Amino acid sequence: MRNLILSAALAAVAAIPGVAHAASDRYVPRPPVLLSPDLSEPWLLQYAPGKKRPVISQRTVRQPVVPVMVSSITPVPIPQQRVAKPASRQFDPAFLPAVIAYNGPERPGTIIIDTNARYLYLVEPGGQARRYGVGVGKPGFEWAGEHRITRKAEWPGWTPPPEMRKRRPGLPVHMEGGPNNPLGARAMYLGSTLYRIHGSNEPWSIGKAVSSGCIRMRNEDVTDLYERVGVGTRVIVM
Repeated sequence: MRNLILSAALAAVAAIPGVAHAASDRYVPRPPVLLSPDLSEPWLLQYAPGKKRPVISQRTVRQPVVPVMVSSITPVPIPQQRVAKPASRQFDPAFLPAVIAYNGPERPGTIIIDTNARYLYLVEPGGQARRYGVGVGKPGFEWAGEHRITRKAEWPGWTPPPEMRKRRPGLPVHMEGGPNNPLGARAMYLGSTLYRIHGSNEPWSIGKAVSSGCIRMRNEDVTDLYERVGVGTRVIVM
């Protein structure tokens, strides 16, 4: 009885469409698995041998990526535009008047001008000299020699020589004396030359080589010297 029931069940399953075919198909040998010739493909594509694949004439070889250390890169500095510093308009106190010792050969009353040190010395009795700071000729306008004071003037007028007006076309033919005059409060003319010892309305230029050959002083200093010397005073420029 038990065997009869099992046989009837098997017969019923075999009657179902597709099941009988599947049951019999499991014992049929499977075709061999064909792999793609390009083994570099992902593993899933290797199991699709029937798919048409593009022919690659040359394989692309990827170069290894070399990491770059940021710290090894030297930054290139950006050149900065140079800005000219404005000229200082402060008077250097090193050029204030002073009385110093003097043991040279010149007689009292002689003026000695040291253009390198930018000082004017008035030799006085008792082995001393009165020292003043001065401005001197700029490069190309230096000179040296010995002269005497031939004229003195208070608040002198200024007549620029033709050579100077040719170099600086904006200069006036003549300027009356006064606070704005480049010759300042006093002037002492040297021999028959165009050079003078004179004051200046630019005290910050004292101690510098800025003039066209004249010896310039602060107005208060040239006024003091003016009162101490007279026409005929010997002047040595060195």
